[in-house]
Amino acid sequence: MADSGLGAEPARAGLKALLETHRGHLAVADSGELVYEFDPKLIERGTEPVLSRIAGSFKRAVHVAFKVSIVTMLVVYFVIFVVLMIMALTRGGGRGSNNRGSGGFGGGGGGGHGMGLHSFYWIWGPRWRVDRPYYGHRWESTLDKEDRVPFYKKVFAFVFGPDRPTPTQQQLDRAKLRLIRARHGVLTTAELVEHTGSTFDEAESDLARMVGAYDGEPLASPNGEVVYVFPGIMASVDDRRPAREPNPAWLRLEHPQELTGNTARSNAMVAGMNSFTLAAAASAPLFIFPRLGIGGPEAFVALVLVPVGYSFLFFAGPLMRMTGVVLENRRRRLRNVRRLLVGLIYGRALDGDKPVRESEVFSFLKSRLPVRSVSEAEATSVLRSITAEVDANVSTDDKGALQYTFGEIRAQFAASEALRSKLRLERKSIGDIVFSTADTEETEGQRDLALFDQTLLELDVSLDRNLPSLDRVSFEDDFSLVDFDEQLRNRDKTRLLTADQAQDLYG
Repeated sequence: MADSGLGAEPARAGLKALLETHRGHLAVADSGELVYEFDPKLIERGTEPVLSRIAGSFKRAVHVAFKVSIVTMLVVYFVIFVVLMIMALTRGGGRGSNNRGSGGFGGGGGGGHGMGLHSFYWIWGPRWRVDRPYYGHRWESTLDKEDRVPFYKKVFAFVFGPDRPTPTQQQLDRAKLRLIRARHGVLTTAELVEHTGSTFDEAESDLARMVGAYDGEPLASPNGEVVYVFPGIMASVDDRRPAREPNPAWLRLEHPQELTGNTARSNAMVAGMNSFTLAAAASAPLFIFPRLGIGGPEAFVALVLVPVGYSFLFFAGPLMRMTGVVLENRRRRLRNVRRLLVGLIYGRALDGDKPVRESEVFSFLKSRLPVRSVSEAEATSVLRSITAEVDANVSTDDKGALQYTFGEIRAQFAASEALRSKLRLERKSIGDIVFSTADTEETEGQRDLALFDQTLLELDVSLDRNLPSLDRVSFEDDFSLVDFDEQLRNRDKTRLLTADQAQDLYG
């Protein structure tokens, strides 16, 4: 305000707008004043260097061209070599064999006509768009029967892997907005981490962005916690239905990334076609060429070198991607470990701030994750990473083993509960007086402490029901964030959603 001459409201609105568009987060000074902290270079959120964008566009173009060419080669050469093999076999067997072969070939043509409609779905589908993504067989199982995935998409997936969903910011925010509505318009960093399993720094930056995007307000609690309030999200004409809270992080584990995303049957079909082409092309000079009288360098290039080269490239695709898939699955495994530990830590913190012992963490994870999904060293490393983020208290138990308590998490939940009880955004009522300009400094301090202590007393009861049982874990598919929009683009527009479905998707 001093530097620009802006009034308080425009200055505040400008800072909130910057938080939405540029990387930054909020902090509270010792005086209780809110501090807006931005990256020194004022980097815009989601920006990418120009050269990187150009390289990405070129890579996508090459990728599409290679997809088309490799599938075309697979199908065309497969058909060519089937025909050449039949011709070579019939010619090599004498006149009688030739007659029988002709009859057999004709019979096969009749059978092909009978299978024409089924084969059509292998290539195309009446409700399929050219640019429609294929996220793998789990996604395919959720589609209507009329939305069959064409076979060529599975060929693409065999070589390049299934399409990866790239949710928009709006799609990513939907579940967070549901969480805000379920928590009556008030949220802290710790509560967002409970839902996402992200780091606390990432959650702080995300909430700072949402303050600008959804007209929120950051407030400082009596004990110095930043609490984010979103009164606009709670506004409704006449809706008294309680918002359904989205699943917490430990019920949103990630499936391992699949190499092809196809079923074993689809992979076998694709691999079988390419193996036949490779074997037929490699043996063509010894079997097909002599029987059909084919020769010359042009034939050798067209019927041996090119198909053999493409066949090797076809099999090289998944082999080259395998290392990347292994590394990605390790990252997913560690994220799953973190999400489960978030559940354990939050359960203990909100249940009287009970300690989490290093010695129990590995057995806790082993009972909830597949065998060999995590090592003891990884479990300990992830635990210590979380403790560093929230500045947990470290002590030793009776046996000298390290244990941690997470009072900061409990304090953040207490701060948000105190503000909820004060604001009552879901009811729009005034509530008890928590601040008055007539208060002396001593009275104000006593009132704040009394409110905070009362919230701590009620914390166990009020938050118990917000934490689903830690004995249950579940997985969430990558495509779940974009699936609703995908359905809207492909489903009959007259089909209606139930109220519960709409609330699940939109909040």
